[in-house]
Amino acid sequence: MLLVLAASTLLLHLVFNRGYGYFRDEFYYLACGEHLDWGYVDHPPLVALVARAARALLGDSLPAIRFVPAVASAAVVLLTGLLARALGGSRYSQCLAAIAILIAPTYLFIGNYLSMNVFDQLFWTAGAGILILIVRRDDPRLWLAFGVVAGLGLMNKSSMLFFGFGVAVALLLTPQRTHLKSGWLWAGALAAGLIVLPNVLWEVRHGWPTLEFMQNAQRLKNYHGTPLEFFLGQVVEIHPLTLPVWLAGLGSFLFGREGRKYRLLGLVYVAVFLLLTVQQAKAYYLAPIYPMLLAGGAVAIGRSIETRATAGAGRVARWLKPAIVASLLAGGAVTAPLVLPILPIETFIRYQALFGGAAAVKEERHAMGRLPQHYADMFGWEEMVATVARVYHRLPPDEQARCAIFASNYGEAGAIDLLGPKYGLPKAVSGHNSYYLWGPGDRPVQVVITMGESEEDVRKSFADVTLGETFTNDYVMPYENDLPIYVGRGPRAPLAELWPHTKKFV
Repeated sequence: MLLVLAASTLLLHLVFNRGYGYFRDEFYYLACGEHLDWGYVDHPPLVALVARAARALLGDSLPAIRFVPAVASAAVVLLTGLLARALGGSRYSQCLAAIAILIAPTYLFIGNYLSMNVFDQLFWTAGAGILILIVRRDDPRLWLAFGVVAGLGLMNKSSMLFFGFGVAVALLLTPQRTHLKSGWLWAGALAAGLIVLPNVLWEVRHGWPTLEFMQNAQRLKNYHGTPLEFFLGQVVEIHPLTLPVWLAGLGSFLFGREGRKYRLLGLVYVAVFLLLTVQQAKAYYLAPIYPMLLAGGAVAIGRSIETRATAGAGRVARWLKPAIVASLLAGGAVTAPLVLPILPIETFIRYQALFGGAAAVKEERHAMGRLPQHYADMFGWEEMVATVARVYHRLPPDEQARCAIFASNYGEAGAIDLLGPKYGLPKAVSGHNSYYLWGPGDRPVQVVITMGESEEDVRKSFADVTLGETFTNDYVMPYENDLPIYVGRGPRAPLAELWPHTKKFV
């Protein structure tokens, strides 16, 4: 049944991952795949390598670049069931855990597009599985495997450090602290360090741009909610109907007679939850930790039902098991259109209105339009590129040969890079994140088409500025709507000299 549930997850993504359009970040990761390196301003190198490989083997269509994330999402469902098995759960508990993670809205959405987040979930879940085996077998040699998983996780996303922090705190507070004397634990730490070392050296060589990015994002972009909002974000993103399951898991690990052997896992969750709450982090940053709680909760619930059956409530137990599964599947079906592109977009807008604001978790400070940000960032790219192309092709041939397209953010730049060739457009340049490091190129530039820049800013760099067109779209984020596209002529300095002023790490 675990294989069936994992295969169902994969099929779900393969059916719906071609809906709506490319997600903003996907353009960027594909562009990073064209500039393979040991690091990038806002993420480690793994996702760029995946993007490069997917594009080389499968192409750059939506189903092609989203195939590996779909497989990773299915693997998380399978691993969650296996966590329940490792905790001593019955077949029912294993399936209950897998179903609970399958329907979780943030898992459904993240598994449906290319990003580092789906691999983050996979590495955290694998790490939790190794922790369970370490506790169950009291085998310190497994710390080496944990270190390898942690190192790979760090090469995918720096948030693996949160999980490592939680493990360190939990070790100090539980009998497993004896493992701190084991050479295997430190061998695992060394393995993780060696794996991530190339990325660290890249950071040193470039002046730690990721730290600058993180500070700017926290200060300028991320929404700072209250602790209550952060907790409610967990309830919404992991699905309200799974709340009793993961709370049962947390309670079992911390206080349960059967589960307290694995108190380490409960303390990992508490430590990471408190850390992210204090940091006023985005709610989904905690999402990768829930497979172990859902597995623990499914085991606790399964044992409770079996105890009732043994005590003479067999009829109740027989009905309770399918009732719980059916309610989770029904609840998952209700929320699925909120995170999977199942419905025509106008139908979705009416559908989301039924939930009011309860279905959306605010992650950033941007004003919202008709769509939540995760869907708005899938719309308008083709039309935006076509609008830029019209401006570009109105230029005389000699100006086209000396023209650069400057985008205000990596989504716009990545869209030009991926979709622009069929319109005859050159690659874009931008000062946003890693695009800044890639520079303006070495072509002599006398004309620049800007996307999303204010006329005032463009006039600081060019003597002659005219409005080419204005891009409008009802579905995009408000800051992408009514987007001015200017043509700047007569640069006040060579583009290479102007370039340091374009830097935007956020």
